Amino acid sequence: MVLDDVRKALESMIGLTPAKAQELAKRYLEPGAAKDQVAKTASDLLRVQQRLRDAVKKEVASQIKSMGAATQDDLDALRKRVRDLERRAGMTASGRKKTAARKKTAAKRTSGSGTSSSTAAGSSASS
Repeated sequence: MVLDDVRKALESMIGLTPAKAQELAKRYLEPGAAKDQVAKTASDLLRVQQRLRDAVKKEVASQIKSMGAATQDDLDALRKRVRDLERRAGMTASGRKKTAARKKTAAKRTSGSGTSSSTAAGSSASS
């Protein structure tokens, strides 16, 4: 009987809102309990729920770590490291060397600087 009450109380803690906490506090306190006692008990229930969430979160993180799975922080650190290495290597975001990208841009500029007819043809083709 007591075990059922504990189980029901724990199940009611899942998704506990302040309004539900007030309702639970009223249910488990003696009838006619003072409003401040109900408010304190509801506040205590919300704190217990937060501690339970924190414990579950910690356990899940521990299990994920023991399986060797990467966390979001691990992935973010790797992305940052790759960006830094690309910058040091002089690469663009597309993975090309900056010098190759500059040569390609320069080649486009020089090929378009011929006669006025080729410039007009180049501008109409890009439109």
